[in-house]
Amino acid sequence: MKIFEKIKFFFRENEHFSLIYEKLKWKKFESKSNLSDTDFAIWFYKKIIGKDLNLVTPETFDEKLWYLKIYNKDPLLTKCTDKFLVREYVKECGLENILNELYGVYDNANEIDFNNIPADRVFFKCNHTSGYNVIYDKNVFFDKKKFVKKFNFILKKNHYLLSREWNYKNIHPKILCEKMLPVSVEDNISRNTGLVDYRFLCFDGVVKCVFADINTCAENGSHRLDALRNVYDENFNFIDVKVSRGQFDPTLLKRPKNYDVMKKYAEILSAPFPFARVDLYNIDGNIFFGEITFYHAAACNRISPIQWDYTLGSWININNPKIKFSDEQI
Repeated sequence: MKIFEKIKFFFRENEHFSLIYEKLKWKKFESKSNLSDTDFAIWFYKKIIGKDLNLVTPETFDEKLWYLKIYNKDPLLTKCTDKFLVREYVKECGLENILNELYGVYDNANEIDFNNIPADRVFFKCNHTSGYNVIYDKNVFFDKKKFVKKFNFILKKNHYLLSREWNYKNIHPKILCEKMLPVSVEDNISRNTGLVDYRFLCFDGVVKCVFADINTCAENGSHRLDALRNVYDENFNFIDVKVSRGQFDPTLLKRPKNYDVMKKYAEILSAPFPFARVDLYNIDGNIFFGEITFYHAAACNRISPIQWDYTLGSWININNPKIKFSDEQI
């Protein structure tokens, strides 16, 4: 982890500085609200990745994702990005059986009655943004006042401003309270790293590869910066490719026995889109839905070897009829 990332992580996670960090971060991006989506994309990509972004003749994975981010205005993107409304979509696809149990939905953090939460440990998350998650454990000290203050602050913010993902722009902010998923007993790796995130990359409704991420969730529920990721082909064979994160020993993770079922579910859920990342969990043979993401890592990825950046990009067809173009011209 780079020194700058360590400093940022410290301020983001420190109980005394986290809200200050959030306010400064949002203020910075709100100051860029006057930029067009295209100008923002060029500025943001250069800032994060250090490279120029080609939107005229996009070829790489990131370039194609930014193209979709700017021009695809399919209303279904918003529904499936909303972590509350996506549950309706999953049901409509006939996959209600993979939804995690939902305990509560709140428009304001002050509405939460912690005394009546029906489990000792639950997972709070916002439906309209990414990374704002908290684990509440009745048996561990939990600063409710700071939680309420921070989450009510986030409820007033529009994630669209952070990375210009149009699909976030019109989501009505809510806080969700979900059942805390248990750790798998069958997978040796999950006992030490928490749940394995199986992230199916689907291109025009077909799984082409899978990201398996570990160490993604910190003890308090936030995202960890030291998460590890392996890449697998559509049949779950390990591929020696790095995508933004370090790798872990591939011998530690076996192909799930019901992998083909997971793959089928991912393809059902991703069918209407030119590209979608469908996240699933597999806990001792039981499959759970995580989320659907359309612009992996906000379309700012470091991929090596470099040819894989172009391989992933080649699987996205920017002339796909599933793209719902706006009036804005290229």
